[in-house]
Amino acid sequence: MRTHIVYAHPHNGSLNAALRDEAVQTLEALDHTVTVSDLYAMNFKAVADFDDFGPTESETFIDAAAEAWEKDALAPDIKAEQEKLLAADNVILQFPLWWFTVPAIMKGWMDRVFANGFGYGTSRAWKRYGDGVLAGKRAMIVVTTGAADAHLSDRGVNGDINDLLFPIQHGVLFYTGMAILPPVVITGAGWQSEYADMVKHLRERLETLAETEPIAYRRQTDDYDEHKRLLPGREAPGTTGFALHIAQ
Repeated sequence: MRTHIVYAHPHNGSLNAALRDEAVQTLEALDHTVTVSDLYAMNFKAVADFDDFGPTESETFIDAAAEAWEKDALAPDIKAEQEKLLAADNVILQFPLWWFTVPAIMKGWMDRVFANGFGYGTSRAWKRYGDGVLAGKRAMIVVTTGAADAHLSDRGVNGDINDLLFPIQHGVLFYTGMAILPPVVITGAGWQSEYADMVKHLRERLETLAETEPIAYRRQTDDYDEHKRLLPGREAPGTTGFALHIAQ
């Protein structure tokens, strides 16, 4: 089995770096072939622009991306990342939660790597939300946050962690076709959680990658009408918000 880790933290002496190394060691002990894109160490370009596409006749950014995809003219660093994803059975995004989302360098990785033609398509049959180039792969987020469990609960001041991660899990990873496993969330990082407990939790989740039931996000082709609205009666009574898009 092949697992690719996309990792974003600027300090190689950080908790995240230690957990990354634990993940690699655990997966390799399970006979996974592990690759890592350490975005800060790679000095990965975080700004998507027309330089990503080479010479183009397209006037819009989205069309230029599609043209570059069709002509195999995307920037070499983008193509390298896409090849890593295509080769993987499992994809792990690891990052600290900064301002309720991923670090900018990882957002740039998403913007550039999941370009039109690869991550989604207007130049081919439109496939998304459970379908697409990356269908059949499993994805999981490993995220650290200084907030405590209570802060990230249903009534917590920061909001429910599942809601905070929805745009990444559903809007990026599931959108591109992957099955999404429940996240590994390390709360109270640096002040509340014991390192041994963090490692134990991470290892347990990595050891069960193949058996863990994915989040039951609804496929676009199954549960939505021609206007991409959820069909009536599909949800449990009283369900609202992001939970509407998870089958009960």
